[in-house]
Amino acid sequence: MALRNAVLAALLEGEASGYDLSKGFDASVANFWMATPQQLYRELDRMESDGLIEARVVQQERRPNKRLFSLTEAGQRALYDFTAEPPKPSAIRDELMVKVQSVDKGDTEAVKAAIAERLEWARAKLARYDRLRTRLLDGRTEDEYLATAERIGPYLTLMRGRAFEQENIRWAERALTILRQRSSARSSASS
Repeated sequence: MALRNAVLAALLEGEASGYDLSKGFDASVANFWMATPQQLYRELDRMESDGLIEARVVQQERRPNKRLFSLTEAGQRALYDFTAEPPKPSAIRDELMVKVQSVDKGDTEAVKAAIAERLEWARAKLARYDRLRTRLLDGRTEDEYLATAERIGPYLTLMRGRAFEQENIRWAERALTILRQRSSARSSASS
């Protein structure tokens, strides 16, 4: 999937500046697509040149003018066409998993520290997703939200992001338990 498709999807929320999109990526699509602000701004320029989005300049006092981007008909068509295509299978490329795969001959303490760091990162991300879920639901039950919300795509991707982080937490906790037990058993055997 190209960054442009993630940007088109983010612009479904409405007109936004590059800065807003960058921050919005953290709160909306970051659970399935990452981009640096530099990548985002380059892509916005390309998308504008390709006619997928249009920008309007907003004059600001004491601050630089800002450009607000919105989808064009061509952008909406491109997003429609993208959703009609079958997705490519996802692939995991995770350096931590290579380290875990090598733990038997590697630095076990460093690997345990890396897993613990991933665990804390997943807990923090899940907490952020939970806050976003609370804001989206706004006092409604999930069923009420899904029955009345104008758009449910953001909620469905949020559900996937939450499940992903919950599984990361379960795996990291279990992996740390196994590694600690193995270290204890080896220490006892060598005594």
